Amino acid sequence: MPRPLRVAIVGSGPAGIYAADALLKSEVAADPGVSIDIFERMPAPFGLIRYGVAPDHPRIKGIITALHQVLDKPQIRLFGNVEYPTDISLDDLRTFYDGVIFATGATADRDLAIPGVDLDGSYGAAEFVAWYDGNPDFPRTWPLEAEKVAVLGVGNVALDIARVLAKTADELLPTEIPPNVYEGLKANKALEVHVFGRRGPAQAKFSPMELRELDHSPNIEVIVDPEDIDYDEGSIATRRGNKQADMVAKTLENWAIRDVGDRPHKLFLHFFESPAEILGEDGKVVGLRTERTELDGTGNVKGTGTFTDWDVQAVYRAVGYLSDKLPKLPWDIDSGTVPDAAGRVIEESGEHLKSTYVTGWIRRGPIGLIGHTKGDANETVASLLDDFANERLHTPASPAPEAVDAFLAERDVRFTTWDGWYRLDAAEKAQGEPHGRERIKYVEREDMLRHSGA
Repeated sequence: MPRPLRVAIVGSGPAGIYAADALLKSEVAADPGVSIDIFERMPAPFGLIRYGVAPDHPRIKGIITALHQVLDKPQIRLFGNVEYPTDISLDDLRTFYDGVIFATGATADRDLAIPGVDLDGSYGAAEFVAWYDGNPDFPRTWPLEAEKVAVLGVGNVALDIARVLAKTADELLPTEIPPNVYEGLKANKALEVHVFGRRGPAQAKFSPMELRELDHSPNIEVIVDPEDIDYDEGSIATRRGNKQADMVAKTLENWAIRDVGDRPHKLFLHFFESPAEILGEDGKVVGLRTERTELDGTGNVKGTGTFTDWDVQAVYRAVGYLSDKLPKLPWDIDSGTVPDAAGRVIEESGEHLKSTYVTGWIRRGPIGLIGHTKGDANETVASLLDDFANERLHTPASPAPEAVDAFLAERDVRFTTWDGWYRLDAAEKAQGEPHGRERIKYVEREDMLRHSGA
């Protein structure tokens, strides 16, 4: 009787789990069967959903329910707290599996090439998100001394950061934020948050719902300058062809024409302001210099030569995430992705790196919403299954599932399992119950390992 197809997936975020789901829904899952092991460097699964989504977004976090149902399938095993390539290398994975799919996402900050980015008070968005989401690999405290803050970028991550900075700690207390984050936000002195985009309202990358949520807080006054509402032919074409862009523009128009209210925290959305320099004094941020831009007819912008200095004491750079280079895999340094063809990893020679695949942000960069990752995973899995059907996969030396457990035990790797996630999940919910909260996250890795029974 033929053995099941053995596949390793590195990364347990949406991209990796969607790939597992696609494998389980394939014809191969029925005959000869599929056996999937997911490796995750954190003790807990779900990647971006757990450590990249703002805590006051329960709707988006609800995606975990669907991902949970996939990981519940008996054909899938989870190995948490296992890091590639420190604990298990590509050569090791090839010993145990017919195919390997990398779905490691993007967790670092993309560079912003302007003077002053290294000043004290200039922060990458990814670091701040990791702090307020309780990532165990980041510091437990965050300096929130600035009364006026700038956020650079007009995507959903920029909105998340602006909203978390502008809300009160008590507004966020009902969420799953850990105690150290609540205490940090209680000390937050920010009264003004300024969000800057170099292009116009039609080019903003906000989701309509996320944008409207800014206005739901009783403590946040959202302010848009009427002079920033401007469109050229390219912008009008974008609105006509993109319903979401049109909805975002309409919301911004409505905010621009209304009277400014008296909510205590002001959140300004600025357009046509391109960051030129982060201003410093004695090594610390004391301001932001922007150049006014104007539309060029195509929806793009050009500089006007007019500069403005903004009085801010901290700058958060939300200009995009960047994936970490994966050892043993080819790398496109400009895009920060692994070169591929339909999910197959492509070497410099143009040849497919046998039995090796990518999906999600490590494949196409940090663009699109979480749901877009599903189509990406389907394409990658289709390539893997095509290679399997045409006998283009290599044959692993030790395909038995127990060989992986023995390998990790021999390496003395403390790993968590799917059953361990159930235990950690129950412990976090129990921690929140006395406070009337759905859960309170554990932050320390050792606590997560202990409650998971690693």
